[in-house]
Amino acid sequence: MGPGINTIPSTSTSRQSTLGVPPAKKRQSAIGASSSHGRLYKVLADFFLLSGRTEDAALWYTEAIVLLKPAQDAIWHASALEGMATVTILDAWSTGHGLQTSFSTTKEAWNDTYEKLSQAISLYNKAPTQSEIGQNNPFLAYLYVTAVLRQASLLFCIWSAKGWGPLAWTSMLQPAASSFLQSVIADTAWAKLERLSTITGISRSQISTVLAQAHGPWLLHLGPRERLITLQSIASTYACLGYKRKEIYILREVLGCIMDLLVCGREENDEYQRSNIANSGLGIRGVDLGDQSPETQKGNVSIKMNETTDGNESILRLLTHICRVLGVDFEAVKLVKLDKSGSAVAEDDDSVEKSSLEQDSANPILEMFGWSELQIGVIREAIAVAEALPDYLAVARIALSSLKTMHPVLSIGDQYHLYQTATRALATARRRGSSETVEYWAGRPVISISVSPLPLSRRPIESPVSALAPKQPAIDRILAGATDPFLYNPRRMTSAMGKSMIVQNEVIEVTVTLQNPFIFEIELQSLSLSTRGVPFESHSVTGIIIPSNSYHHVTITGTALEAGALIVRGCIVQAPDGAPREFLLPLYSSEEEDKMARQSSALKGDLDRVKYSGLESRPWEKEAKRLSVTTAPSKRTVRFLECKVVPEQPQLRIRWTSLTHGAVMLYNGERSTIRLTLENVSSLPIDFLRLSFEDSTIALAQDALSEGEMSVFETYETEYELIHRQAFSANSNKDISTIKPGQKVVLTVTCLGKVGCTSGAIHISYSYVNRPQYDLQTPGGVIHTRLLTYPVTVTVYHMLECHDMNILPFDNTSASTPREDEQDDSIQSCKSLTEVPDKDDWCLLSVDVRNTYGLPFEVTFERVQGDVPRASVSSIVPPGSMTRIMIPIKKFKLPEAESSAAIPTLSERQFVVAKTNLTSEEERTQREMFWYREELLKVVRGRWKEANGTRSGELSLRRQRMTLTMLKTLRTETARVNLSLVQYETDDLLPRKIECKGGAYLPKPDEVIYLRIEVSNLASTSFTITINLHMDPHEHILFEGVLCDILLGKIESGECKTMEMPICFLCHGRFEICAEARILSVADASGRAGAGRIRAVVSESP
Repeated sequence: MGPGINTIPSTSTSRQSTLGVPPAKKRQSAIGASSSHGRLYKVLADFFLLSGRTEDAALWYTEAIVLLKPAQDAIWHASALEGMATVTILDAWSTGHGLQTSFSTTKEAWNDTYEKLSQAISLYNKAPTQSEIGQNNPFLAYLYVTAVLRQASLLFCIWSAKGWGPLAWTSMLQPAASSFLQSVIADTAWAKLERLSTITGISRSQISTVLAQAHGPWLLHLGPRERLITLQSIASTYACLGYKRKEIYILREVLGCIMDLLVCGREENDEYQRSNIANSGLGIRGVDLGDQSPETQKGNVSIKMNETTDGNESILRLLTHICRVLGVDFEAVKLVKLDKSGSAVAEDDDSVEKSSLEQDSANPILEMFGWSELQIGVIREAIAVAEALPDYLAVARIALSSLKTMHPVLSIGDQYHLYQTATRALATARRRGSSETVEYWAGRPVISISVSPLPLSRRPIESPVSALAPKQPAIDRILAGATDPFLYNPRRMTSAMGKSMIVQNEVIEVTVTLQNPFIFEIELQSLSLSTRGVPFESHSVTGIIIPSNSYHHVTITGTALEAGALIVRGCIVQAPDGAPREFLLPLYSSEEEDKMARQSSALKGDLDRVKYSGLESRPWEKEAKRLSVTTAPSKRTVRFLECKVVPEQPQLRIRWTSLTHGAVMLYNGERSTIRLTLENVSSLPIDFLRLSFEDSTIALAQDALSEGEMSVFETYETEYELIHRQAFSANSNKDISTIKPGQKVVLTVTCLGKVGCTSGAIHISYSYVNRPQYDLQTPGGVIHTRLLTYPVTVTVYHMLECHDMNILPFDNTSASTPREDEQDDSIQSCKSLTEVPDKDDWCLLSVDVRNTYGLPFEVTFERVQGDVPRASVSSIVPPGSMTRIMIPIKKFKLPEAESSAAIPTLSERQFVVAKTNLTSEEERTQREMFWYREELLKVVRGRWKEANGTRSGELSLRRQRMTLTMLKTLRTETARVNLSLVQYETDDLLPRKIECKGGAYLPKPDEVIYLRIEVSNLASTSFTITINLHMDPHEHILFEGVLCDILLGKIESGECKTMEMPICFLCHGRFEICAEARILSVADASGRAGAGRIRAVVSESP
């Protein structure tokens, strides 16, 4: 049948062709009238071509063209040109059949064929719009499109076959699986495509330009099948040329044609069903439903036809391909198969862990590609296609994948719409018994997992077995770094870091932090923990709502059923009607975090440093080409949050205490007793109980010690306060060995008032140590204890202060000259204490006590020396006043080895560097003052008592310092030097002492008297003594001889030698004479053996 034959008569005289020019004369005949014999020749040529007689066909085509061209019969003329082009191809194929290589690469070999096809296309495009043609618009459009496709196929086959030759002819005549097109489709690399253009001289744009002529509004005149075939051919050619965007542009129309056919087919099916089934039921009439109303007199049973899913998968694959080219990844959300019970099919744990860790380590960066408005339109079309199929699981997958990958560019309304669409689709798919569902889609919801620390009263503490020792030194419990001899040990913090410890059969809380990056609320159907190790019993949390653009904390409770190691790998998250998914949260070291940060930086750097063109800019294409991820990942050991589950522990509580509101008020130095009643509320006994204490002064002292800026003396005093003057101390509780379940015991603790102490705590460590052994495993070297803390608020009133401690020589002046503001009772007590056997062996200790409180206190100082009787002196100190209290102390001397020893440190630290640069002599003197002060504080003890009450306490003198003068006065001298003033009568050879009153001699002026010096050796060895005299004022005293280095001679042990020197006072006044005895040939301070001093008041009258 020729192209001019009309099979459908015209029914309308006003309808014209869409390809038309002004209408021509209407003809009812078919052949031979308007074009003479041209149409007949063309038909004969077609018959010859079909029979394989190409020479005859070419002859008749030529004759037909000659006749049709003048007659302006464009359609038949174009058809004859197509036939001539086909003859050329067949002749070329017959000539070169059997050759495997091309023998011509020039354009002239196929130029004539190309020109004929171009003329045919031009003629079809200019065909006359006669009324008879107007009824044949589908045929004319089909001829035009076919001619365009033939011309494009000619260029494409020559281009793909690398030139004019047998391969090109075979591709044109046999477009089957053996065609050379397969090799082109397999490799669409830009370099290879451009190489083909260079070889053949045919560019891809030239082929695309020819092919674009086939796409236009005339496709609407084609039937559905012809339109679908045409669009498919255009899309395939674009795909082979590497024009992916043009391909998907055509494929969108292909998809539209398919959906039109699908909808039309369903409408026809519905009409068929309605024609066979009356009234939408089975025709069961006359059923009595028990109701006489007209609406319910009859009942019908409806039928729901099964929906076929044949071909849906192919349509969805086509849809996915279209969207991926546009930059929309519908496979971002994976599908998961469901078992018969409706739960997700379990996968291999190792594969799940590996995939999850790979996703974690990849740390993807959300990159956008393409035109967002176009992508949003395609997403809407894809959802409409999936709903029309219908495939509700695909609807949910498309909507959720779009939300996951494109939420930064989606509007608020679009995000809400996609989320609601996906929710409805998943619910429908679940209700219809779908065998698959989607996994969790909203990125990575779990940010962190942490085990909430147990309360202090329930927290187990790991201790070495050595802690079971009966008693530990106080220094190890109080001083900082008691178990570490170094002042600073950086490994101490490292050793303190360990695993979280939980207790068997006790509830723990795990806090999970979730995130929602979307602008709508996300609902989670369930959230549970993923653990390994010992059995762990926990319940999943359901009905979780995560607010938009925020973080949300969820607490999951659970119980470890056995002792051992519990590993928390991550969380299992399930969205409504979705499949549960496990998210692992490994722990990374600082080195691994740095490495991951560098990788993330490298990925971000690739975005700015490397330029990608075309479809290579899609995120999944760029990911495979990045240099930063091409290296093989290094193997590393994955670590997760690990908890150590200790055996079940007893529980102790404080049932009663003697304090009100946990507060105690004391005076400075006062002691009080605190009673605590403890009760064992667990089912396990307690066989280990130990007390420890803490107060607010310990931390400050420990910080000062750790800084190491104090002197040696200050360090000793600080450590002494920490060890020997603790704010809390335990009384003897030896009777408490075991606390049975439900038993109550009473503990007593002593509290000492210390200035600066504002708070404290009583720590009770307990455990069940000697528990039965149920297996043959060797017990470990650690025990687990619990700590019960009772906080105490302390208020200390500072009422008495000691000032100006001094040690004075015991003479008549110091003993009999009290202060005017002292009371009579203190004077009498001081006078009674001055009655000592030998005043040269004694000295006076004086201390000023100040009362800063509003009540009077009675202060007592007691002397306790081994070789003398005990003595004490008391005085009442009124409020706001100061009282001086004096007590005689017998002089003493410490052994040389003891007094020259270094100042100790009460801790076991490695060393303490002195902060002052002292000479050896100054350092020796400092050590002597330290040790004599320590001995003096052992001899003298102070205490106080309320004047009108019963409260009492101790008064410390440790804040008082000792001077060098005090040291010389307190220390027993090597040689005793006694000075006196005597005179001789003219008739008597015996000396007579000058009158002495008030501790001072009363000589007369201008009289010659004698200064008598007596030196006694108190040491166990003999030595030679020299005397140095000092007179003040010396210019008013006459003396004989010299004042320095007066040789007294050798004095044996216990021997006493005397010398006299005449002197004369020249005027009235007060004078002072001092004598120092030194050991000969000893130049330093150790050569001083003793000293003496007298005072003289010179006047006319005695």
